[in-house]
Amino acid sequence: MTGIICGTGSYAPSYVMDNNEIATMVETSDEWIRERTGVATRHIIKDETTVSMACEAAKKALDDGEVKPEEVDLIIVSTISSNIILPCTACEVQKELGAENATCFDLSAACSGFVLAYNTALAYLSGGVYQTALIIGSESLSNLTNWKDRGTCILFGDGAGAAVMRAKEGRTYLPATHSDGMKGKALTCLSRHTHIDAKRMKDPEYYMQMDGQAVFKFAVKKVPEVVNEVLSKNQVKKEEIVWYILHQANSRIVEAVAKRLDEPIEKFPMNLQEYGNTSSASIAILLDEMKKSGRLKSGHKIVMAGFGAGLTWGATVMEWG
Repeated sequence: MTGIICGTGSYAPSYVMDNNEIATMVETSDEWIRERTGVATRHIIKDETTVSMACEAAKKALDDGEVKPEEVDLIIVSTISSNIILPCTACEVQKELGAENATCFDLSAACSGFVLAYNTALAYLSGGVYQTALIIGSESLSNLTNWKDRGTCILFGDGAGAAVMRAKEGRTYLPATHSDGMKGKALTCLSRHTHIDAKRMKDPEYYMQMDGQAVFKFAVKKVPEVVNEVLSKNQVKKEEIVWYILHQANSRIVEAVAKRLDEPIEKFPMNLQEYGNTSSASIAILLDEMKKSGRLKSGHKIVMAGFGAGLTWGATVMEWG
């Protein structure tokens, strides 16, 4: 028994912020940002929230998969930027959808989150615990961004992506995942839900802070390693992989991973030029775009790989249904 994705959906805020607007906040330019990151625009919430975006993406995924809300028995939302603490985002999605039979919980693993949510749902489906799962990545990173910090504000955007998974007879591919908390200082953000005064809330540590060089070196080393690990663990050859769907952090990282794997860059789709880095939503949004454009065909073998704060990283192999 395994689990397959039968429906996808995504949502991006209507407000689009381009690089020229960023250049009015910090010393930079459209050319400088594009050259170093590949990002041209990003979607930023106005009236939307992490919960509302998750709900919209989920509705689209259920419609796409022709799955009724009451059929869903597991909802997992990956997020580091929810607008609420209690109840969890997944329970809010359940309420909005009317998915009364679902068990719901949130998962916090930053940019590796959607891969870990997929692996978690797959384990439940493969074990016969649940039959239908809804997994969502939803992020409002603009709320955690210091718009005076050029090193981070050029990178991040908001959005949500979702996928519906069904239990099905077939092969379950084993994932490869890792964490290294000793190096967690490379990407940090302190909680604002502590007893602090309003003045301290403006301190930089209450926004995302990143050692860009450390994160880049980590990603270009560990992602190819974990991809090779997951392929070896499942006895799958690189030649069998049609798509490598990576977390959309930076075009230079994706290009470096492709080079180290000695695979053509054409097998590494990117949409970060439009969305920026949307953390746990990025892979889900890209999956939805690829499905809707017809690039994903039944039987395609795909590797999904995420990497980010924690530090965490992981990869999984799937066969498109």
